[in-house]
Amino acid sequence: MDGNEQKKIPLPVFFKAPIRTDLIRRAYLAAFTARLQPKGTDVLAGLRTTAESLGVGLGIARVARIKGGMRAARVPQAVKGRRAHPPKVEKILVERINKKERLLALASAISATAILDLVKRRGHKVPEKPLPLVTLDDIEKVNTASKLREILKKLGVWPDVERAAEGIRVRAGRGKTRGRKYKKPKSVLIVVNDHREISKAARNIPGVEVVNAMQLSVLHLAPGGVPGRLTIYTEGALKTLETRLSKLKVMRG
Repeated sequence: MDGNEQKKIPLPVFFKAPIRTDLIRRAYLAAFTARLQPKGTDVLAGLRTTAESLGVGLGIARVARIKGGMRAARVPQAVKGRRAHPPKVEKILVERINKKERLLALASAISATAILDLVKRRGHKVPEKPLPLVTLDDIEKVNTASKLREILKKLGVWPDVERAAEGIRVRAGRGKTRGRKYKKPKSVLIVVNDHREISKAARNIPGVEVVNAMQLSVLHLAPGGVPGRLTIYTEGALKTLETRLSKLKVMRG
């Protein structure tokens, strides 16, 4: 955690997985759309009115009209009328992906974090150290932002955190009033086995995320479906990932 080499460990075989950008994109969309909330209309939208049609033979359109006047109601072109093409609850939002494809996409996204060109292409400021970045499990016990800041500086990834802090901006559109006022760039991802303490330290550092190795997904490794996120793994997290991906052919050699 002081930025110096402590020991050498064999690189897990899933770092040799082929970079399948098509599978990574599919897995990302499958995970992203699974969190979307279905949208639909009220079945009585635009119909809460006493308006009735005046019938035929009057030389006017047969749309429903407010009693005591000629103002139309119910129809889409009328004030407070129904929408012409409202969203349907029946619309299929979720894109499915096979389990083996999802695991292969995960292995591919992990492998992309060790390729310098892909990490730079995402816009990260990469330290002058070989990728992937692996630390001792002691980093999981860090519970203050100041300590984690010092560790990130010694590991050489703090310039990327500063890049993310400078890129925070106000979201355009209606989302500002719905609890998501700011858009924040992604910075360092820290993959650990026990995230309870280090999550407290990282939650106030811009762009930094902490995730448990058992819950790691393409959403974390390839935001927006673009592989190559700057990632720090703990030694124990790599062993956990080996267990998760043990069923893949790339793991069996």
